[in-house]
Parts: sequence; structure tokens; C-alpha cells
Amino acid sequence: MVTHVPAEAHGDERGALLSFVEAQRGALRRSVLGLTEEQAASRPSASGLSLSGLLKHVAECELNWLRMAQQRTNEAVRNEETWADGFRLVGDETVPRTLEFWDGVTAEVEEFIRSVPSLDDTFPLPDMPWFPKDGRVSMRWLLIHLVEEFARHAGHADVIRESLDGRTAFELVAEAEGYAERT
Repeated sequence: MVTHVPAEAHGDERGALLSFVEAQRGALRRSVLGLTEEQAASRPSASGLSLSGLLKHVAECELNWLRMAQQRTNEAVRNEETWADGFRLVGDETVPRTLEFWDGVTAEVEEFIRSVPSLDDTFPLPDMPWFPKDGRVSMRWLLIHLVEEFARHAGHADVIRESLDGRTAFELVAEAEGYAERT
């Protein structure tokens, strides 16, 4: 969904990248606008994805990348047994609680990115078969990757939401921004 991302102040690359990350977060957040917990958890296609599961996944994904960049242990790490729980709400988890958790992660990411000396600073990638051996990425790469990750899942969310009730991303932006009341 195309929305206007405000221009950064001249030379504010961090602000520009953070704004694009936030624009994609917004697309995912809007996908559950006005839905019940049951609707948000439903899977209206052959895919195993639900809107609430996507929200949980991207929140945990963002936390994981933050912890890698901070070179800290991820307190919400998943293993083979809990991997599927990263794509669905379990126990007392709800959409509002998931969004609240994500709000905390979002604030921490912004604070961290604004505090690093340079977007050229790097951190090591974990020893996983899909990453290059002894690979490192920059803070800039991290932000661009978050835009990529969230945009991919925002597209999934668009299809799921439209399958649920026919509402499109354009309609959800208009509702969230109050455009409907102005016409």
C-alpha cells in the first residue's frame, strides 16, 4: 500500500530509513483495523497465515534483528518446537497485547538506531546456513531489511484482509487517517 512517507530533513538518513520502516509497520497494523480476535486469527486461504499471526511474527522478527544488532541474547527466541507459535496467538495473547509488545520493540529500535555512532557500524550475522560464514551487516542494511520484511508481510496481510471482508488497504488507510469523515 502506497502511503506518503514524509521527506527527511536534509541529510537525515536515519530519519528517512526509520520513516520507511514505520510506513510498512503501519500497513501491517491497519490490517486488523475493526476486526474481532476471531477474524484476525482466521486463515481464509490455503496459507497458514493469519493477520494476528503476521503481527506476532513481525514483532518477534524485529526484536530478533534488534537483539542481533545489539549483540544481546533474544529473550523471545524460537526453537524448532515453538517455531509455529511465532505465527499464531497462543494462551492469553491478543491482538492489542501483540501490538503493545510491538510498540515496545519499535521504541527500542528507534532509540537504538538513533544512538549508534554510524549507520555504517556492523554486527555479526548468526552462524546459520542461509547467512554467509562470518557475515556482517550494517545498521543501514538492518533498516532496509526491515522495510523488505515488513513490506513482504504487508502484502500477505492485504490479501488476507481482502479475503476476509473485501476491505482493501486503500480503504483501511482512509479509515485510519480519517479521510472518510472529510468527504
